[in-house]
Amino acid sequence: MKFQRGLSLNALMLGGAALAMVALLAMKALPPWMEYGNLMKAVKGTAADSGLKDATVAKVREAYTRRAEMDDVKSISAQDLEITKEGGELVISFKYEKKVPLFSNVSLVFDFEGSSSGSQ
Repeated sequence: MKFQRGLSLNALMLGGAALAMVALLAMKALPPWMEYGNLMKAVKGTAADSGLKDATVAKVREAYTRRAEMDDVKSISAQDLEITKEGGELVISFKYEKKVPLFSNVSLVFDFEGSSSGSQ
């Protein structure tokens, strides 16, 4: 007697639906995380710029804006940054929320926070 082997149509449909849901989540969640990485790069690069150690807050914001434009950062503007000096070092920090709609009334909400000081 031979036994049939393989997937049933129902199992194939459920597996495909699960794979589609994971792909949807990945496609929606990846861009905000990539932008956060670019934002951290822009903030740390601005804070590490030796020409800005004694610059005014306006000059620091202007330098950040140039870096953010190059890295295509749109979630946070220079006016949203908190710029301070700690121990003679320039520290730039930020905090924001990003809401990504998935479908209907279901959304993903990301709370991003970072600082150039390396403690976050």
